[in-house]
Amino acid sequence: MTPCDVRDIARNSFLLRGLPDDVANGVLADASPRETDRGDTIFLQGETARVIHVVIDGWVKLYRVAANGNEAIVNVFTRRHSFGEAVALRGLPYPVSAEAVSACTLLVIPARSLVDMLRQKPELALAILSSTFQHLNELVGQVEQIKSQTGAQRLAGFLVRLCDREEGTCIVTLPYDKVVIAGRLGMKPESLSRAFSRLRQVGVHVARHHARIDDVTALCEFAAEDPANAWSKLP
Repeated sequence: MTPCDVRDIARNSFLLRGLPDDVANGVLADASPRETDRGDTIFLQGETARVIHVVIDGWVKLYRVAANGNEAIVNVFTRRHSFGEAVALRGLPYPVSAEAVSACTLLVIPARSLVDMLRQKPELALAILSSTFQHLNELVGQVEQIKSQTGAQRLAGFLVRLCDREEGTCIVTLPYDKVVIAGRLGMKPESLSRAFSRLRQVGVHVARHHARIDDVTALCEFAAEDPANAWSKLP
């Protein structure tokens, strides 16, 4: 990926896409790319946040480790998403850890540069607020799904979001391993396996890292059903 490609993707990220060119260019002036391999640690919970990350390519998970050693996945980000804004601007410790769950290209923006730019360009504050609000919205959506949907429905919704069409047959590539998918959907790995088995009844067939969906519309309707009706359709 060329430096120009990296810059173009960053310019269209959720953090920067609404900014005037001069403000976005000022933010990007001190940014630098970072390449990671799958499994690389990006930062650890408790480290002081000094930079903001924008995902240019690949997938990153944010997670916390409980006192008993269990890992809780907070969110998974991909291209054009940013993370770490709120804590980096205040120089606070990261409340989560971040790990690359695939090979990644990240753009690293020094928080100090962003703070200096905020003093000169107050409109940047609105972009940061908007990005933070999006993160909050996503977390609220995840909680709602866990509370109101069956595991099979959450998995169905996840697969629908990977589709590049709204109807007909579609083959999607699972973007990261099933342990991470399970954590992202608030399930244990064995529960995810049962959910995949149940989705065969609505035309989902999994082979290694791919899923064939016979009818995207039907899968979308299943994901949106009342949970009581959804369960009644599955063994």
